[in-house]
Amino acid sequence: MEFRYLPMTDADKQEMLDTIGVNSTEELFSDIPDQVRFKGELKLKEPANESQLKKELTNMANKNANLKEYSSFLGAGVYDHYIPSVVDHVISRSEFYTAYTPYQPEISQGELQAIFEFQTMISELTGMPVANSSMYDGPTALAEAVNLTAAQTKRKKIIVSKAIHPESREVIASYAKGPNLEVVEIDHQNGRTDLSQLEAALDENTASVVMQYPNFYGQIEPLAEVEKLLENQKKTMFIVSSNPLALGYLTPPGEFGADIVVGDTQVFGIPAQFGGPHCGYFATTKKLMRKVPGRLVGQTKDENGERGFVLTLQAREQHIRRDKATSNICSNQALNALASSVAMSSIGKNGIKKMAQLNMHKARYFKQQCQEQSIDVLTEGPFFNEVVVKLSKPVAQVNDELLEKGIIGGFDLGKVDTALENHMLVAVTENRTKEEIDTFVKELGDING
Repeated sequence: MEFRYLPMTDADKQEMLDTIGVNSTEELFSDIPDQVRFKGELKLKEPANESQLKKELTNMANKNANLKEYSSFLGAGVYDHYIPSVVDHVISRSEFYTAYTPYQPEISQGELQAIFEFQTMISELTGMPVANSSMYDGPTALAEAVNLTAAQTKRKKIIVSKAIHPESREVIASYAKGPNLEVVEIDHQNGRTDLSQLEAALDENTASVVMQYPNFYGQIEPLAEVEKLLENQKKTMFIVSSNPLALGYLTPPGEFGADIVVGDTQVFGIPAQFGGPHCGYFATTKKLMRKVPGRLVGQTKDENGERGFVLTLQAREQHIRRDKATSNICSNQALNALASSVAMSSIGKNGIKKMAQLNMHKARYFKQQCQEQSIDVLTEGPFFNEVVVKLSKPVAQVNDELLEKGIIGGFDLGKVDTALENHMLVAVTENRTKEEIDTFVKELGDING
């Protein structure tokens, strides 16, 4: 047979046309004016049978540079981290990967408990008392947080650091158009937010200040200093976008007075997989619990006194009046949240701390090796696992040459900031061995001249 799926035979097709009382498929489009209908053939290849198609797609897929055969130093939001083998085993179970929204708790206890555990671990990592059941990804979670603060404070001004991931800033700008928010961006100096400029921008119309920790350039922002700036700002809220793996070692944003902490759990159990899908998290204070987008799973007891789990809060338009809904987010990333939960559980509390430390140690070893090879390193002060290096050639050219040697190079910062032409953002995770780092530095030095 040429095809695995046969949706209908010619006889099936004719029977359906007879049933609805038309002579041909063409008649179904008779209401579309003839002058606007396409005439001719589309410029598409002829359909291939299943065997030919599988061969063609396999050949195309084999052209991809995968993380099993290449050493990757690419980060900028998507990272190559250790994923315990148990993750795939658990999320491949049909009761999880075919599950939909667990509206009926009596038949969804496994799914609900998995989400509850995810919320609990995110709460512990961020130092916040409440976390929701996950969101699409980090950038949309951040934009939802911005809109929440504007609605809560009834203010229109949002102050955003330019040291936040540029794609996240674009999402914030898109979300801000609906409620007509004013987004004020603050410059960074040497990879860290300019706090004097931030202080000057604060006023009585500021709904929130948004920071990233560690920021886009890998550096650790001084959240304690930002907290001090906000002490005398009545109602102004503090939003922190944070890498949850880094929180295995760093002081959590909750201890710096953050009102909302968001981020992406791709670092726990979710492969790079061409940039998505991911899993966003959203953690906040009890005061804002009923304003959280999406939903929360809570723990309760059944009529027999046994522990059980239910959907506790669902502040979305499907469940409450549309004008009272906090968000139009209609789903969570339950399967990816489960992957992150399994990864965090299997790695464990001490393991996550050790994993974060390995990222920090290896990134510092990379920085040291670059300096010994006279490669210009711009990163100064405290940082996590990403370093900015300045090259003498275009980053795209350098990366092409690295790829030929089996290495995926860092992110080209010139793509997001013309002032950073020939600057590369390099991520060094726990997966990179000493030999891989040494080889990368040597090749980078040779290519850079």
